[in-house]
Amino acid sequence: MIAFVWAQDQAGTIGKAGRLPWHLPDDLKMFKHLTLGQLVAMGRTTYEGLPNKPLPGRVNLVLTHQPDYQAPGAVVVHDRASLLAYAKAHPQQDLMIVGGAQIFSAFADVVERLYVTKLAGTFDGDVKMPALPWQAFTQVESREVVDADPAKTHVFETWDRN
Repeated sequence: MIAFVWAQDQAGTIGKAGRLPWHLPDDLKMFKHLTLGQLVAMGRTTYEGLPNKPLPGRVNLVLTHQPDYQAPGAVVVHDRASLLAYAKAHPQQDLMIVGGAQIFSAFADVVERLYVTKLAGTFDGDVKMPALPWQAFTQVESREVVDADPAKTHVFETWDRN
């Protein structure tokens, strides 16, 4: 299975300077739950924004056009076909694509499941989630979590491709 995992605010913001624009422990726990033991694919900027690289307990795949890029402890691939071939060679694990925007755009036509955390507020950021073909998906789960900070109240949603 190929899935996207991300969090966004009401304006579609997903990042700021290579990091998340908010601190939401509940979302980080959900992210870990969904991705542990899986193939986790991300772009170079997202990888470089991780506070602890690579993410433990997961195969980290870094997609970059830089031919000599080094990511100790991660698998570096240079194009979409190579990433999909790696995932196909490891069918016992799901391919969890975690960002950023360019990576989401590049795989929007093949993603089968969407795990999105939608925050109630808006936050300052410099990266937006690209448009997805939402009409091609059906929501299968939704769970709201009320936070002491109303802007951080959020909904965990799961969507499956029709």
